[in-house]
Amino acid sequence: MENKILNIQSLSKSYGSIKALNEVSFSLAEGEYASLLGPNGAGKTTLFQILTGLFASEKGNVLINNFDMRSNAIDALAHIGVVFQQITLDMDLTVIENLKFHSNLHGINDKEFKKRVIEELEQVNLSDRINDKVRSLSGGQKRRIELARSLLHKPKLLLLDEPTVGLDPQSRRDLLDYVIKLKEERKMVVLWATHLVDEAEKSDTVIVLNKGKIIKKDTPQNITKEYNKDTLHDAFVSLTS
Repeated sequence: MENKILNIQSLSKSYGSIKALNEVSFSLAEGEYASLLGPNGAGKTTLFQILTGLFASEKGNVLINNFDMRSNAIDALAHIGVVFQQITLDMDLTVIENLKFHSNLHGINDKEFKKRVIEELEQVNLSDRINDKVRSLSGGQKRRIELARSLLHKPKLLLLDEPTVGLDPQSRRDLLDYVIKLKEERKMVVLWATHLVDEAEKSDTVIVLNKGKIIKKDTPQNITKEYNKDTLHDAFVSLTS
């Protein structure tokens, strides 16, 4: 039996008369990399805000590693790593100071923190910048620090909300390749929200969200074939137009 790490059940959220999410349901299993693909305004950010505990849904439920977000949010959130769309590092702190603050929030002791911070920074090739102010880093380097930070507490689920915004093409590719490597090596669930179709092509699963509803969940290959298109981009345009 597949170990379902993320289980979303009939999730709905409105802002006044606007239905941002409408009966959204899907699940992701251990080691699955899914792209949440949708045009701007589809509801991707609202879904991530609910998954990270920033907002509450009006209806439905979220289970993370079998912990219920409504009744056991602290344990559920402990299994999530997040890279938000906007940079959330403190620019005037050093790399290690930013990471230490995060580890304190998760109750990681000093000995374990020292071990983990070395491991994670080596993985993103930034161990030589450990004492540098974040302000001195490039956009791609800041993203890699945020990714290292999101992994310090060894989450089961990694959420990435349009993480390549503002990055150059090479940094985009590097980030995507590293995330694929992560899910393969650590058997994590990865949910990557994007409106850029090329970022979804290497995922195991594509979840197409449009106007608050899930309109397709399948492999990139099956979606392309079903709509009789040469590319996932063309199939996505057909789905959402």
